[in-house]
Amino acid sequence: VLSPGKTVEGFIFGFFGALLAGVVSGYLFLDMSWPKLVIISVIGCFFAQIGDLFESGLKRYGGIKDSSSIIPGHGGVLDRFDSFLFAAPAIYLILYFWR
Repeated sequence: VLSPGKTVEGFIFGFFGALLAGVVSGYLFLDMSWPKLVIISVIGCFFAQIGDLFESGLKRYGGIKDSSSIIPGHGGVLDRFDSFLFAAPAIYLILYFWR
């Protein structure tokens, strides 16, 4: 209902792609164990999906298709960063409190 263009396949591949990227980049740039990186990445992926759905809901509520015309056909600039709206604060708080 919120975003009819979303598919289960897109969710699955996006989730596991982000999980892999989070674990690999965390391993390279943070000195953390694999299990901890997997947990942080899973939580980040979950909140990224929530951010995407939240932004889609805002656009649907406002009756707009694209949030700007800078990137035509891609939903606008906000669609490029909607996942960060919830994922970045969640990951920051996890890293801050779970070091």
